[in-house]
Amino acid sequence: MNQVLRFSGSVKRDPAIDAWMREHRGELGTIANYWFEVMRECGDDVRELLHDGHPTVCVGDAAFAYVNAFKAHVNVGFFRGAEIADPKGLLEGTGKFMRHVKLRPGHDRYPTALTKLIKAAYTDMKKRVEADLLRVPSHKKRPNRAMQRTSISHFI
Repeated sequence: MNQVLRFSGSVKRDPAIDAWMREHRGELGTIANYWFEVMRECGDDVRELLHDGHPTVCVGDAAFAYVNAFKAHVNVGFFRGAEIADPKGLLEGTGKFMRHVKLRPGHDRYPTALTKLIKAAYTDMKKRVEADLLRVPSHKKRPNRAMQRTSISHFI
């Protein structure tokens, strides 16, 4: 099943996120802002919103990543992180779908690898969204039996 977390209200540029960034200054805010900008730049179809109090990016309305600042670190999280390739082993978490990368000031581990994870999460979600659009609703896959009988008797 192609489970996708969707949010109504995602927009091209959410002023609430800019306010969140202003509230999170210092090293942690700088880290969160930098990685959120990387997420924003993934494609023209990227939309954003504040979800559960943290900046979240979507492909259209389908969430693929977020940032959140804590007391000593920033999380860069992925809604389908358990399913994206992580050759450097940056992802943490044990949930069925979500994973995150913890970033601490002065410990910029593998920025190229994290950029690749963000792009992979975007690409993965874009494919999921496109697959959802192509999927034919189940009620249209098979005509109901009454309709089949009428159609057949019409030709006899």
